[in-house]
Amino acid sequence: ETGRIHSSFNQTIAATGRLSSTTPNFQNIPIRTEKGREIRKAFKAQKEGWKILSADYSQIELRLLAEVANIEPLIEAFKNNIDIHTLTASQVFMVNTDNVTSEMRRNAKTINFGIIYGQSAFGLAKQLNISRTEAKEYIELYFKQYPGIKSYMENTQEFARKNGYVETIYGRRCYIPSINDKNPMIRAGAERQAINAPLQGAAADIIKRSMKNFPEILIKEKIDAKLILQVHDELIFECASIDLDRLIPIVKSKMINAPKPGFNMKVPLEL
Repeated sequence: ETGRIHSSFNQTIAATGRLSSTTPNFQNIPIRTEKGREIRKAFKAQKEGWKILSADYSQIELRLLAEVANIEPLIEAFKNNIDIHTLTASQVFMVNTDNVTSEMRRNAKTINFGIIYGQSAFGLAKQLNISRTEAKEYIELYFKQYPGIKSYMENTQEFARKNGYVETIYGRRCYIPSINDKNPMIRAGAERQAINAPLQGAAADIIKRSMKNFPEILIKEKIDAKLILQVHDELIFECASIDLDRLIPIVKSKMINAPKPGFNMKVPLEL
């Protein structure tokens, strides 16, 4: 009827509150392989003279970690637009930011994102192709530089053990039923989930808050565009080429200011 493939978007599948996409899953189109890149070439705006606009939050979960754990060095870095992975590399490897190599930055990036997901020394060692001892030292140095992050992780896990859930910045609950499981493997997975769920859950809350603005504002501003897809921290629009320059600042403003009213973040959001 429409000449298009239509996905189903589910509100209640992902434990963190993220939208999920099924039949087909548009949130998991591969990009790192040659075949994946070929598949992506099949996606285009439906109308002649229209463009696809992608707007993606930059490092939103790291920003939320700095926010909820109240990590002043990270908050200041985000406020001053300092490269967060270079900063972490300089802190962990104890060198000036000018002396951070691309390999150090790459490793720091892996550590930064690994911490969000509660990664163990074993997992980090595997990802960086280093010994478990080295990985353990990296994690210990990281927590030494950012003790507030370790406190956040321990307090969040303890809250989950007592209550069976964790909360996003808006108070929405993410239930962690396996947090007190007798099986250590299952329990460890639940502990990692407890650390990440408030961050990924808050990111899901924020992008949904931004999404609900667009139907009304596109009509009000008479912009010929549609919000057609959400891929976790990214929104995809189709827009008439003539309206693209008007759409971009509106999308940026609505996404960046989505946490307000209700939660005024110290850490600025960026796209």
